[in-house]
Amino acid sequence: MLRSAQTHLQKVFIVFVVGMIGTIMALQYGVWDRLRADLLYSQMDLTTREATSIVAVTPFDVILLQVKIGAVIGILMSLPLLIYFGRDGLRERGWWPADRIPLWKGVTFSVVSLALFFGGVAYAYELFFPLMFDFLAGDAFKAGFTPQYSIVKWFQFVFMLAVSFGLAAQLPLVMTVLSYTEIVPYETFRDKWRLSVLGIFAFGALFSPPDPFTQIMWAAPLCGLYAISLALAKLAMLVRRSSDLVSTRSVARQHWNTVLGGAVVSGGVVYYLLATPAFQYVRAAEAVAAQYSSRLTGNVQPPQLLGLSVEGTAVLLAALVGLVGAVVVLYYHVLGALAANAGRGPVGDPAAIDIDELNASAVEVAPPEVFEEMTEEEALAHADKALSEDDRDKAQMILDRWDMAHEDDDAETGEGEGTTADEDSDPLTSTTAGVFNAFTEDETTEDDIGGYYYDIRFILDSLASKAFWILGIFGAVLAGAFLFLYQGGIGEIQRTFVSRLPPEMAQEVNIVTLHPVEHLVFIVKFSTILGAVSVIPLVLYFAWPAMRERGVVVGNRNVLLVWGGTVFAALIGGSLLGFLYVAPMTISAIAYDQLQANMVISYRVSDFGWLVFFLTIGIGLLAEIPVTMFLFHRGGIIPFDLMYRRWREVVIGIVTISAIVSPNGIFTMFIVGVPTALAYLLGLGILWVYTLGGRRTPKRRSEPAD
Repeated sequence: MLRSAQTHLQKVFIVFVVGMIGTIMALQYGVWDRLRADLLYSQMDLTTREATSIVAVTPFDVILLQVKIGAVIGILMSLPLLIYFGRDGLRERGWWPADRIPLWKGVTFSVVSLALFFGGVAYAYELFFPLMFDFLAGDAFKAGFTPQYSIVKWFQFVFMLAVSFGLAAQLPLVMTVLSYTEIVPYETFRDKWRLSVLGIFAFGALFSPPDPFTQIMWAAPLCGLYAISLALAKLAMLVRRSSDLVSTRSVARQHWNTVLGGAVVSGGVVYYLLATPAFQYVRAAEAVAAQYSSRLTGNVQPPQLLGLSVEGTAVLLAALVGLVGAVVVLYYHVLGALAANAGRGPVGDPAAIDIDELNASAVEVAPPEVFEEMTEEEALAHADKALSEDDRDKAQMILDRWDMAHEDDDAETGEGEGTTADEDSDPLTSTTAGVFNAFTEDETTEDDIGGYYYDIRFILDSLASKAFWILGIFGAVLAGAFLFLYQGGIGEIQRTFVSRLPPEMAQEVNIVTLHPVEHLVFIVKFSTILGAVSVIPLVLYFAWPAMRERGVVVGNRNVLLVWGGTVFAALIGGSLLGFLYVAPMTISAIAYDQLQANMVISYRVSDFGWLVFFLTIGIGLLAEIPVTMFLFHRGGIIPFDLMYRRWREVVIGIVTISAIVSPNGIFTMFIVGVPTALAYLLGLGILWVYTLGGRRTPKRRSEPAD
């Protein structure tokens, strides 16, 4: 492609430079202020607005961010030009249509795609972002945090969400094209609409803040778009399958009266609202909408476009809307005509398509279900009839389509013969076996890996009947912790932990959020960890019979019930001890030392939160390590001699996990890892004394685990 576009690369580079430099200059001369005013402050009350600010964390934040934005805009502007100039190279590779595409089709596709993209971005800009930032900043401020958003994190958040809205708005175009080309049949979109709605909400949960309000604002328009896209996909499918039977022009002539009526009614309503005293209803609607957008003043005037008078503008807009209304009515009639001619059965039913009535082109694009349900004798009969009508292309296409639909039959017949060979050559099991060899004394074979897989699957299947209890307790703990922290608990914790400072110093300790959803994300992570820890004993208890049957565990299962009780006691006791004594003393001492040095304290909410976690619940979890070791030894689950022989591997594992779960930095990794490792060594010391140096071992109730 680059070789094909070589003579035009100078033009592409000029477009890139113009886009980049123009974007940088626009950002420097007012765009930042406009973005802050429209997206951040437009819906905030005065108190929240004064507390919320955008800050530069490093000296080069703004400069580098402007260059990055300019580079992205320049690439987006020059990329279509590069692809167009390199179309000859793409055509040689089969990545460009071999046939010449009419200019009007390319222009229409581009215009529709851009219109949908900017429509999605406009929705985010005018409605979603102002309401979302008002909620996020207000919620953080009420919790006692200062919304000081990093310019880099704030803009990246805005950019990703805006692009996701623009891409999501392409749904009607994408579904229509996929249905027309039969890449994804219309029936798939129609039958899987429940999964699509679930996917939309899941996608929104990833891209939007973790609160129900913004997720609904994200998902509701997309669900409406999906319904519209489904109607367009149905039309595209029927046009593709029955285009040779229905003429849009003939349908328009047959139903000219209703098409004209749709144009007159829709255009008449627009003219009535714009050019008569009924415009007062438009003013009332605009006044309501002005509460949600800073661009609306609540005092809209009748439009005057292109130098026309109010009446002339009303006529022009009425004509455009009337054209849209006529197209909608015509779409309805064309849809009905196509449905009536698509076959003898219900719309979209492949079994209703009569192959004998189709030409060769229609046979080529007919649904595969037609040929899957067809026997070989029926296919030969249809081909013979086509030959009798001197249509060799159609006969050959029928036989080719039937062969394609049934090409898997032979493979299924010989499936049993090749199973062993396929398993022996499975790259996943062979690669996994090679990896495990590095960590085991004996050689790990592919059969071992396959056994591990089936063991894990057997154990997980045994938990299916107990999923209600597991998910119920997990959800209850998660929801309780989330509601406590979300409804002011996290702010109360912050005030408690600086309570030992002098009052004048306590006011100088600020907890800031550098990312718009930083405090919400921390609350979700914190609550999820509590829920996961609370169900670990329950999961092990329910999975114990299956694990024992597979030879994974030994010992007394009832010990897990006692262990579960100690886990809850450790969480509650450690949290109370840390909350009332350890954490306030530690955090206040740290802040006092910094304030004495005349420093400005602005802790990130995530760093402050994890410090709180380690000084409260972390204390309980540390105390639980020796208790767990003692109970597991006493119940014969993991004996002391095994814990003692594997202490090096355990310590390395602790340090590795600490590097993952602790905040960034080697220092904090050791703050987490060293106390955990010491707690394990303390447990070994207690067990050494209890077992008289390892000479007293618990009685085994079964054979040792594999």
